[in-house]
Amino acid sequence: MQNVITISNLSKTYASGFQALKQINLDIRRGEIFALLGPNGAGKTTLISTICGIVKPSAGSVLIDGHDIARDYRTARSLIGLVPQELTTDAFETVWATVSFSRGLFGKAKNPAHIEKVLRALSLWDKKDNKLITLSGGMKRRVLIAKALSHEPTILFLDEPTAGVDVELRQDMWKLVRTLQESGVTIILTTHYIEEAEEMADRIGVIRKGEIILVDDKMALMQKLGKKQLTLQLETPLEAIPGGLNGYQLELANDGNELTYTYDTQGERVSILALMQDLNTAGIRFKDLHTTQSSLEDIFVSLLKEKA
Repeated sequence: MQNVITISNLSKTYASGFQALKQINLDIRRGEIFALLGPNGAGKTTLISTICGIVKPSAGSVLIDGHDIARDYRTARSLIGLVPQELTTDAFETVWATVSFSRGLFGKAKNPAHIEKVLRALSLWDKKDNKLITLSGGMKRRVLIAKALSHEPTILFLDEPTAGVDVELRQDMWKLVRTLQESGVTIILTTHYIEEAEEMADRIGVIRKGEIILVDDKMALMQKLGKKQLTLQLETPLEAIPGGLNGYQLELANDGNELTYTYDTQGERVSILALMQDLNTAGIRFKDLHTTQSSLEDIFVSLLKEKA
């Protein structure tokens, strides 16, 4: 798949000496949804701001569909829509006026039909004549997205797009993101909601202390790093795990009434069959069982612990 963003050896050091980004190398594929995950202060917003030409890098380069964000700023920036974290809006403007003005900032001719389409997609049409000061926080965030889409960008950055909004609005935004992807827009989002990345993303990138520590396809990541647990509810409680079962990752829980087996998602059938045979040999009987699989959040937390 063709890359629409190419980031090479990107670094940012502020005047204070703080290095916010360290030798970032990253390619974003055309038409994908890429989720950038990381704890507070990891460099997510700095990276997005640098890609968008808002923050000047100390070293390295960013190409937006072949256009250097520094040397060919206007063309490169015109391809990008940015939804920032902060709710920065002109409080006394109407929704229609502020979204239309944003389109004009990029030198685009007036297109009321496009503005109407965007506002309807974001459930803002009935608020088009309302001043922004009268809107709820969730509605203001929709307006930020409308502003970012006003000039018909092919790349959309969403920096914590659902922070502080209710579950219903979050679901609406997910639907909008899928619709935009279907229309050919490439989407890069940062989020604190791991389930958001798990639900939406094609690929995941993890940033920590200004460094990209992992980039992978979401499903491949969950398969390679995910763990499964098999929990057996025992007929008779155990005081200790028999020595003949030491080869398995077993733990006793619930006062010896449950036996938990943790295993990799690969090769699970063989290992479970062997465990069942060894349990039978050891005379351990169970009355029920269930399995659970680690979520993307579990993987994310374990990755950060490993890199600490």
